[in-house]
Amino acid sequence: MSLFLAATALSTFTGGAAFAVDGDANDILLKKMEKMEQRIQSLEAELKQKQVAKHEELAKPARTSALQANAKDPNKDPNKDPIKDADKDTSKGGNKDAGKDPNATASPADATDLRTKSTGKAPGTPTSSPDLPILGLAASPVVGLSIGAYGEIKYGAMQNPAANGQWQNGFDAARFVLLPTYAITDNIIFNAEIEFEHAGSGFDADDKLHGTAEIEQIWIDFKIIDQFNWRSPGIDLVPIGYINQHHEPTQFYSVNRPELYNGLIPSTFKAGASSVYGTIADGLSYQVQVSSSLEDFGGDFGLRTDANTVPPFPIGYAPGISGLDALAFAAPVRGGFSQLSDAVAVAGKLDFAPAFVPGFAGSISGYYSPNVTPRGAYADTGELLGRTSLGIFDAEFRYRIPTTGLELRGEYVWVNFGHPENLRANNDTDPINNVGKTMYGYSGEIAYHVPLGTILNSEWEAVPFYRYTYENLQTGGFAGTDANMPTGAGQRTFHTAGLAVFPSPKLVLKATYQRVIDKSVVGALSDSFLGGVGFFF
Repeated sequence: MSLFLAATALSTFTGGAAFAVDGDANDILLKKMEKMEQRIQSLEAELKQKQVAKHEELAKPARTSALQANAKDPNKDPNKDPIKDADKDTSKGGNKDAGKDPNATASPADATDLRTKSTGKAPGTPTSSPDLPILGLAASPVVGLSIGAYGEIKYGAMQNPAANGQWQNGFDAARFVLLPTYAITDNIIFNAEIEFEHAGSGFDADDKLHGTAEIEQIWIDFKIIDQFNWRSPGIDLVPIGYINQHHEPTQFYSVNRPELYNGLIPSTFKAGASSVYGTIADGLSYQVQVSSSLEDFGGDFGLRTDANTVPPFPIGYAPGISGLDALAFAAPVRGGFSQLSDAVAVAGKLDFAPAFVPGFAGSISGYYSPNVTPRGAYADTGELLGRTSLGIFDAEFRYRIPTTGLELRGEYVWVNFGHPENLRANNDTDPINNVGKTMYGYSGEIAYHVPLGTILNSEWEAVPFYRYTYENLQTGGFAGTDANMPTGAGQRTFHTAGLAVFPSPKLVLKATYQRVIDKSVVGALSDSFLGGVGFFF
């Protein structure tokens, strides 16, 4: 190509005179063109060398920053999910003993133990991974920036209680979440979660979308010392239970989240909050948080008045807390200065993974709000409703028995109301959704990890499981203006069984059957058979 270009240029300058030269002149011209071609090739090679050197120099700070960030202590971050570190070694699940024990592939229970390690890198993590902080695909264009993601797709059939239990097929792009993190300095870290649920939201009728796009978390961590760190005011997960803070689909085996987190703990339970946290001792960490309070208002956001009160009497409004949905619709407001209460809630959590019980981890946590009654709250009779406090207690454990594939989990949740007579559900003319003095629920789960060997260049694992859950959302002690005629729908038993297949710790394929039983005359009519795909990287 270079020879052709040189010849063309030369012919342009010489014109027809070129045809008049003798043979010796042609030989001279050809030699000159050959030298010209060699020079062009030499210049091209020099240019390529300079470009490669410049690219390596630009990438060097990003790699150095990533290596420094990886050396951070995960114990300093109570929301840091250990599987983010553990799953980097996809061939062995990030488990340092994986080469010794075929059942030692990383599971959510295994990953928890990594929270107690003093290094931020899981055993067996490849040294090359810090070079690829942007989704593991390319060097970060901004020093200190990394991006992760998680999400889940659901499909299958379920009974619709509103259609007399008719089985209906369906599909849901349940969520896709981006996880940007930026190290402002080595000790000041920005974190966020940007979530799109149910395929997102649309504006036109033909979009056929009714999902959401929201900021699930946004805060800045100030890493001070191992024992004490500060999380700035922002949107943060309330430290109650395990799954609320670790709700990525690779952390539980069923398609849907465990039942205790669908009401008794209103996962994803998040609020405007600030907290302190740290490590008390090896295997023992804490978090203490203040946040916006839950509120007993379950109506549409647009129904709030400009005075930040519930709709005026006699319009009425839906309860945020009820004997059928527990706390599912009582989530705190996270924007617009539109909170319906001045109350500030307090939550605290202790995480433990004792070294003398390998494979065991658990937590105890609590939440307290002095008042969940919204401004202007009233009964359907027009009587104003007074204050009521709310408390939540949770205790849970996860135990992956060493040298076996057996895993056990258990959890107990208890909710208490100071003055249930002031709850909207007890004053909304609906006699079947009343709330008593307390609510509670518990669950037990057994799973077994079965290695499937190497498939498509990764170590696959199958996890059959069974989970039993009982909830009582209407325990008695009712008070208020409503008649009390519970149907038994607030007392439920869930039998959940299925199979989770992990082609990698970052990816899970799920199949779940769930049988739901309550004490109502017609029954729960809410059974389901679902499949799912979940990922977290």
